[in-house]
Amino acid sequence: MESKITKSDGIFLVLCLLLGILGEEAFFRSEIGISYFVFISGFYSVFMWRYRHYQFSHQRLGYLIICCIWLLSASYFLNNNQLFYGLNILVIPWLVIFHLVLITSPENVRWNKPTFAPFIFAKLIQSLKFNIGFAAMFGKSLKQGVKEDKLIIWKKVILGIVISLPILFVVLNLLISADTEFERLIGGIPQWFHVINVERTMRLIVILFLTFAFFGFMQILVKKNLNVNQQQINGQKFQLDGIITITVLIIINAVYLLFTVVQFRYFFSGTLQADYTFAEYARKGFFELLFVTLINLSITVIVLTFVNRATSFLRRGLQILLTILVLASSVLLCSAFLRLSMYEDAYGFTFTRVLVHSFMIFLVVIFTYTLVKIWMEKLSLFHFYFITSLIYYTAITIIDLDKIVVKENMNRYELSGKIDVHYLNHLSYRGVLGLVDLYEKNQNIPDLKKILLERKQEALTEDLSWQSYNLQREQAYTELKKLDFN
Repeated sequence: MESKITKSDGIFLVLCLLLGILGEEAFFRSEIGISYFVFISGFYSVFMWRYRHYQFSHQRLGYLIICCIWLLSASYFLNNNQLFYGLNILVIPWLVIFHLVLITSPENVRWNKPTFAPFIFAKLIQSLKFNIGFAAMFGKSLKQGVKEDKLIIWKKVILGIVISLPILFVVLNLLISADTEFERLIGGIPQWFHVINVERTMRLIVILFLTFAFFGFMQILVKKNLNVNQQQINGQKFQLDGIITITVLIIINAVYLLFTVVQFRYFFSGTLQADYTFAEYARKGFFELLFVTLINLSITVIVLTFVNRATSFLRRGLQILLTILVLASSVLLCSAFLRLSMYEDAYGFTFTRVLVHSFMIFLVVIFTYTLVKIWMEKLSLFHFYFITSLIYYTAITIIDLDKIVVKENMNRYELSGKIDVHYLNHLSYRGVLGLVDLYEKNQNIPDLKKILLERKQEALTEDLSWQSYNLQREQAYTELKKLDFN
């Protein structure tokens, strides 16, 4: 690392300390809510100050990623889904790391190549080394002006304390066993240390950890110690034999064509075997079909990436067989989609079923692009898959799938009079808002009044800090407090 810290670096270290305090306040004080959005605002403010004179690269993708980061952090304030609450704790930090490394890397660095992943990890390791070097340099600065003989004495004292600890542990246990009064005296020693606040100490440790994590990582982003273009994999590129691959694809496609014929005979025509109801048939094969579809997508990607297409015969043969495979996968996907729709008609809508529906729509987009890629070889699969996956994940997080679940179940109730109030109660606060609307329409639904009474009591007694502020929760609590059960 550099031999000295400049004035600008000193100011940046202070800003990272403030950012560490903000991070501890945002994530370790209470349930995460608006605090995540506040922290991301502070984090990027510090980053932009540190790199205010730097010309960023990969700006188009960078803008897309930062928009997704802002939206995902805002979801903690706007929505209240527990699945995305947990996932985004991991997804957002990795997106931030990817984004910062991307926009500070040289223009010739290809982010959609396998070498970019080790490039990111190398930056993380460099940040750790930077902090170790910074600590060593700080230690040297403390030694300045101190005589060497005094330093040797202190080192020997600390070493003596460390050596005495295991001996002291054995001796104390023997003495405690030998004398009851001594045991009582030693047992009271922990009371002497109550002056030390353990909670404050742990919070200080968290703040210092976050401070130097931010400081070290953002300090080394533009270090050019690593040339990613030289990290190419040595040796011959792994390739699959074209003839073997064509043979495998012919066999797989034959099975799928047979399955497609069966599907058109009694599924798409609206007729089933006598021993199956629609709901039973849907439940029986949905996940199997979805899993097979994902296998087909994996096969297609592997063939497009690793198969040797040295001759025009192999190239054309693989294109035709992969096209058949993609079209067969589309039939499987359509069959799975219809099965799930029938199952929802029979048993109602849940978060998982709506999520899987959205995932199948996402797969349609992926398969469509993959079909184009089969015939236009210059297109990049990973580039499109990454961007599409990022947009899809951000969309399903921010649009609130629970709202769709509540709406569809309310529509189903209007048509059939069937609704599961206990399931809506276990959704996010969007489910509670749905129960309030349901109560206004019909107060005689079993268990509905009891659930809302419990929820109203929760709204009247719960007192959360600013970090946990959530717009959806506030809306639900406001509506609950308006309810009159007399």
